[in-house]
Amino acid sequence: MNPDQNQQPYSIDYLNQIAPQPQKQGIKDKFFFWIIGGGLALAAIVLIIVLTSSGGGPTSDMQTLAARLQTLQKVATDTQKNLKSGDLRSTNSNLTIFLTNANRDIVAPLAASGIDAKKLDGGITKKEAPDKLTQEFEDARLNAVLDRTYSSEMTYQLNTVSILVRKIYNSTNNASFKTYLEKLDADLQPLIKQMAAFSGTEG
Repeated sequence: MNPDQNQQPYSIDYLNQIAPQPQKQGIKDKFFFWIIGGGLALAAIVLIIVLTSSGGGPTSDMQTLAARLQTLQKVATDTQKNLKSGDLRSTNSNLTIFLTNANRDIVAPLAASGIDAKKLDGGITKKEAPDKLTQEFEDARLNAVLDRTYSSEMTYQLNTVSILVRKIYNSTNNASFKTYLEKLDADLQPLIKQMAAFSGTEG
């Protein structure tokens, strides 16, 4: 017998141990892929939620605009009788008319976007509530500085409306809303200038 035929330099157990195990490795690869894929999917979901949350989506901004216009109309109407300057009362009267028309005309564009102007999101209406402005102007009235405080604060508020209008305009595909926004901003700009230019003297 050839002695080479009886030589077994490596046992069967040893060969099994060093043999590649593609099946087990494949399971590990798949598991790793599932982890990575799941993580990416979760990140995508989070991104979508962030973009469509109250701070980012056009629908949310539309509701914010509607709520802000309603608040400013109420504040302008309630404050009118307490203003001392005839020029400021005239400007504020024009502002009240503008806001009344703006709140009336926004109803249809909102409806075209699936929003009921009378049923805005509760969180938004709470955030845009007039309480803070009403209290600020009442304090200013008691301190005999209402005209100056009112003109300054309303200039700021109207500028926030203008910024919001442009943001919505750039983010919506709703043609009727775009038309509404174009007219709204065109009518708003002269009022901002009038309010900003006013220099009231109390007394």
